[in-house]
Amino acid sequence: MNPIKFGAIIIGDEILSGKRQDKHLSKAITLLGARGLEISWAQYLGDDPELIAATLRRTLAGSDVVFSFGGIGATPDDHTRQCAAQAAGVSLQLHPDAEAEIRGRFKDDPKGVTPQRLAMGEFPQGAVIIPNPYNRIPGFSLRDHHFLPGFPEMAWPMLEWVLVNRYAHVSAVRATEAAIIVREAGESQLIELMNECLRAFPGLKVFSLPRVTPERYIELGVRGNTAQVSAAISMLQAGVSGLGFPWTEAVQN
Repeated sequence: MNPIKFGAIIIGDEILSGKRQDKHLSKAITLLGARGLEISWAQYLGDDPELIAATLRRTLAGSDVVFSFGGIGATPDDHTRQCAAQAAGVSLQLHPDAEAEIRGRFKDDPKGVTPQRLAMGEFPQGAVIIPNPYNRIPGFSLRDHHFLPGFPEMAWPMLEWVLVNRYAHVSAVRATEAAIIVREAGESQLIELMNECLRAFPGLKVFSLPRVTPERYIELGVRGNTAQVSAAISMLQAGVSGLGFPWTEAVQN
């Protein structure tokens, strides 16, 4: 059985223009990491309805758990709710649980419960709400896709709620990593050794991370199943020594 993979989609022109710096990805990595889980992929999208819908159409067809941040409001630049419905081939409808939350949120507001405010509770048919402890305006889940606001103070508690309530049963899939620091070598001189390691351990990832300042060296390592990592790094150590290059073990964070 393949382990569950987690992905993240961060939506908003303000991120891509540099007007705001994304903090969602690093927080998602932290929250999943605390449970022994990790993000397998991430994608940034602008406020482009066609691109958002196409991306969600592709990810909904897969099996990954996806957290989408941003664009679930009711202003003209918010497209995520509509695009999720389009990608799933369903209509938007006012979710009764979302309506109850929105009415509860604004019951004492002088402006009352306006159509614009209720629109924030229009989700794709078949969705379930994600409670928002900050202001009661919910997000929503559609299959294994979870749509959260762009505001960190709302999105992060909601992300944690989803992890606790939907994926507490998911076992840790965090990969093990080991690396060495290789000096006096160029990357091209290590390529064949890396390919040999991949052939011997096809389930692992082999990586090479050159550094030029303040000191020139290459961090050469492997990542993947714990049972294979030890043997694979030993192979790389022996291979680097056989090529005549000095190496030391990398310090793991």
